[in-house]
Amino acid sequence: MSVIVEKVSKRYETQLALDDVSFHVSEGEVVALLGPNGAGKSTMMKIIACYLPQTSGSVRVRGYDVSTHPLEVKKHIGYLPENNPLYLDMYVREYLKFVAGLHKLGKEARRRVNEMIELCGLTPEANKTIGKLSKGYRQRVGLAQALIHDPGVLILDEPTSGLDPNQLAEIRQLIRDIGKYKTVILSTHIMQEVEAVCNRVMIISKGRIRADAPTTDVRKLSTTRRMIRVTFDQQANLMALKQLQGVVDVEPASDGLLIHTAGDQDLRPVIFQFAVDQGLVILRMDQQEESLEEVFRQMTL
Repeated sequence: MSVIVEKVSKRYETQLALDDVSFHVSEGEVVALLGPNGAGKSTMMKIIACYLPQTSGSVRVRGYDVSTHPLEVKKHIGYLPENNPLYLDMYVREYLKFVAGLHKLGKEARRRVNEMIELCGLTPEANKTIGKLSKGYRQRVGLAQALIHDPGVLILDEPTSGLDPNQLAEIRQLIRDIGKYKTVILSTHIMQEVEAVCNRVMIISKGRIRADAPTTDVRKLSTTRRMIRVTFDQQANLMALKQLQGVVDVEPASDGLLIHTAGDQDLRPVIFQFAVDQGLVILRMDQQEESLEEVFRQMTL
């Protein structure tokens, strides 16, 4: 396991920011900590990155405990905080050389700086001061400094906050590329971010993990009813349709009917048989999935 979090709590005087949080992250996973503002995402990431001590519990990164071996942990972690603190008067290449020096890369520094400039798409801006860069390029510089010492684990706190649509697409693609060979934990409250970048999502609210599942399975965690949208070639007997086993309600829609069903059962075969029995032709039928936004609201309200 790259990261092991066991029963971690963090208290700020009377405020409990994290409450008995546990999870494991394997090598090569791209995991999202998804939650509303104030949920505890940044606190958890700062603890993993050794910037903040936990009140109780334990965290291990690549086998090293963050409390007893913080310097060893930091060798294995690249961290991009939410506010991305950069020296705006420094040139991009100059700044990355400075960060390489902090990591004591020695003779490897020049090669790593060149590799990060190329990997993060900074070549056109490498000889500009950071203060003259757009928000998107500043995020790229932040990613480059987090990666320069070749860590196995990358911690990204709200990495796409404030970016325009083009910058969003570029940074998300960069994170996907990095995730092919590194463990990535990123925090966000943007559902599209999770679907675009991550293969696993942990929903956190009020300091606790409310859900933990592969991104493709998160919608299955919903406790609300499913819907089937169907269009017949002529008016259907709504009373008979409502009496089908598993059907909770039927309501008219602009292009047919919305059939609310109970639980996870797929009633499309039942509706097809209903159409055959009633002499109806189905012009369209599809099952509506719960959106990630709806699941998120259920888990965090």
